Amino acid sequence: MSDTSSSRARLGKPNRVLLKLSGEAFCKPGGFGIDTKELGIIANEIKDALNAGAQIAVVVGGGNIIRGAELARTGDIQQATADYMGMLGTVMNGAALKEKLDTLGIDSRVMSALDIRAVAEPFIRHRAIRHLEKGRVIILAAGIGNPFFTTDTCAALRATELECDLLIKATKVDGVYSADPNKDPNATRYSELSFDDAISKKLAIMDMTALAMCQERKIPVLVFDFKIAGNIRRVIEGDEIGTLLSSDA
Repeated sequence: MSDTSSSRARLGKPNRVLLKLSGEAFCKPGGFGIDTKELGIIANEIKDALNAGAQIAVVVGGGNIIRGAELARTGDIQQATADYMGMLGTVMNGAALKEKLDTLGIDSRVMSALDIRAVAEPFIRHRAIRHLEKGRVIILAAGIGNPFFTTDTCAALRATELECDLLIKATKVDGVYSADPNKDPNATRYSELSFDDAISKKLAIMDMTALAMCQERKIPVLVFDFKIAGNIRRVIEGDEIGTLLSSDA
């Protein structure tokens, strides 16, 4: 690890960010489906961050609707089919988020890696960038459109394609810890961490494919507590919150 302030200073205020939201962000802790209150919190946080001047793309998970990996592991459904079912869950979350953003006066588009033109535009890189340049929030659904890849990998891929300055990983804790802070009272939080350390320590941040892609493309990843009001805006404004993963750490 190196001096935290210098690496944070090099990051500066990002102009274009990709926000990775898990499906669990759409429901109450331990709940299921889409909770309207939680949906409102997400939309208002995105609006607040957008008003801070950044271009925002959002990759949504679908674990609050369906978990393809669990279906494949415990049932009679092949993993490829279960993964496609999970992708459809992310489209449902994306459609709900767009509707809520619309009520707040935020122009947004749902772009899907699967062809579902009745509810979402197909993901086309240049069109997505154009939406961002026009100040629209783009909501990226259906992962990368292929089974056996997580939405974390989708986030890393889309951040690369859209030339994002930062990938923001929204979690339920205030950063990356040396161990599970809920189980180990001696767990310590990292302010900054290198991709090499995160991979070698096998820290549960993102899947290894996603981390390796971010490392290769030099896209910093910020892990932070999404449930604290105003945190996304603070990231946009350059505040030092959460844990920053980078190649320079």
